[in-house]
Amino acid sequence: MRIDLHTHSTASDGTDTPAELVRNAAAAGLDVVALTDHDTVRGHAEAIAALPEGLALVTGAELSCRIDGVGLHMLAYLFNPDEPELARERELVRDDRVPRARTMVGKLQALGVPIEWERVARIAGDGSIGRPHIATALVELGVVGTVSDAFTPDWLANGGRAYAEKHELDPFDAIRLVKAAGGVTVFAHPLAVKRGEVVPESTIARLAAAGLDGIEVDHMDHDEPTRARLRGLARELGLLTTGSSDYHGSHKTVGLGAYTTDPEIYGEITRRATGAFPVPGAGGLRRA
Repeated sequence: MRIDLHTHSTASDGTDTPAELVRNAAAAGLDVVALTDHDTVRGHAEAIAALPEGLALVTGAELSCRIDGVGLHMLAYLFNPDEPELARERELVRDDRVPRARTMVGKLQALGVPIEWERVARIAGDGSIGRPHIATALVELGVVGTVSDAFTPDWLANGGRAYAEKHELDPFDAIRLVKAAGGVTVFAHPLAVKRGEVVPESTIARLAAAGLDGIEVDHMDHDEPTRARLRGLARELGLLTTGSSDYHGSHKTVGLGAYTTDPEIYGEITRRATGAFPVPGAGGLRRA
C-alpha cells in the first residue's frame, strides 16, 4: 500500500481542487490519501464525491498552533467535524486569516513591494487565504523566484519583515479537542528548521505525555540526520511515525506520494480513531 497522509487543496492553499486532488492521487498510484487543509474541512465533501474506486480518503485538517511564541502545525485525522468546540476553534482561526493577510500585504507595501490586496484575493479564490497565496503574488511580481523563496526572514517566514501573527491554538488544547472529537493527532514536520524556529524536543515530550499520537518524520523539510533523530525520539516517547508529501499542487515541487506512511502505522491510526472512518471508493463518510 502507498499511503500519503498530508495534502492540501484549494479549500486552503493548494492548487488542486479537492476533486482534482483525489483523482491525481489515484493517478499517482496511491492507495490512501489524507486531505488535511489548513483549519478547514470544507473540501471533504467534494473529495468524497469524486473519490475514485480503489482509493481510500482519510478526512483531516492541519491545525495552526503556537506555544512559547513558536508556531507549529498539528495534523488531525478522522475526527468528527461537527464536534462543536473543535469546530468553533477552527472558525476562529479561519476568521483571523483575512485580517492577518491584509496586515502582511500592508507590511510588504511599506517595504516598497507593489503588491495589491486584489491580486492576493484573486490567487486565493475560494480557499482559506494564507501566506502561500501572498508568496505566489510575490512570484508573479518578480520579487522572488519561487514560493519557497518568499518564506525567508526577508519576507514571510515566522518573524520575518512582513510576517503577522494570527489566532492559533495551544497545541495541548488542540490534542484535547481532537481527542474529544474522536480523532488522532500527529505533529507535522516538527523539526523543519528551514521554516523558522521549531519547538525543543522537551516540548514534543510534553505533547506526547498529553496524548499526542505521532510525529511526521519523512517529509521534504527533514534531511536524513533529522529523520533518524526523530525516529529515535519517537521510539523513546512511544509515538507513531508518519511520512507524507505535504502536497500543495504547483505551489511546491514535491509530488503526491513522494513520502509515504507504513501500512502498519496507518492501521494503528485508523484503529485509534473513533470520530470517522476512512472513506473507500465513492462512498460517504461514515460516523462511528
